[in-house]
Amino acid sequence: MNKPESLIQKEIMLALSQAGCMVWRNNTGSYKDGDRFIRYGLCKGSSDIVGLTNGGVFIAVEVKSATGRVSNDQINFIDNVRRKNGISFVARSADEAIKLLQEALNK
Repeated sequence: MNKPESLIQKEIMLALSQAGCMVWRNNTGSYKDGDRFIRYGLCKGSSDIVGLTNGGVFIAVEVKSATGRVSNDQINFIDNVRRKNGISFVARSADEAIKLLQEALNK
């Protein structure tokens, strides 16, 4: 069975916290309030989870299910974080997130 992204996200946030990171859920989107749109979240394409590693490095994790697809805006956000020496990746499980975090920290 394909685990829903919401459950994967919770598992990843817990695993990152246990690994010493401080993380937050980053909801993005918009809704119409009367005649105007209200936008929320960091920016279009920003990752589902953002935070800091134990050493203070910015981290951004895009959470996807086993079949989830990454949008071009999400790829651009990940690339921009990496160009600024942050850690950013797509993770489909808590184990994968921890593995990718450790690989990035050991570079």
